[in-house]
Amino acid sequence: MSAEILNIGQAAEASGISAKMIRHYEDVGLVPPASRTFSGYRTYNHRDVHMLRFIRHSRDLGFSIKQIGDLLSLWRDQNRPSRKVKSMAIEHITMLDRKIQELSMMKSELARLVSCCHGDARPDCPILDGLAQNKIA
Repeated sequence: MSAEILNIGQAAEASGISAKMIRHYEDVGLVPPASRTFSGYRTYNHRDVHMLRFIRHSRDLGFSIKQIGDLLSLWRDQNRPSRKVKSMAIEHITMLDRKIQELSMMKSELARLVSCCHGDARPDCPILDGLAQNKIA
């Protein structure tokens, strides 16, 4: 794939990002506009695919589009201080910890509601009643 030119489908397959998402990332400015053939088709090279893989892995770790844009800028800047990248990662870990705590509370409440439900033919349902109360126990 060294000097190989890929179309968007091939770049999507090689990067693990759908063609639709590649176009979206271009539209929102996360990736620069792709080179085009005379007939207007997008073309990609190995550096583009490498960048798309970077984006995919960043998304897999839960970074937002804005955060990925910042990470890409740091990645491209060979003079960057690594403390900036580490600071972003630590901040993201803190956010993930908060999200994990929130999800754990949600799971516990839902499990409590499920344990109260008989799950039979009767119309009364503690799950629906609990949802209607709009509060977490």
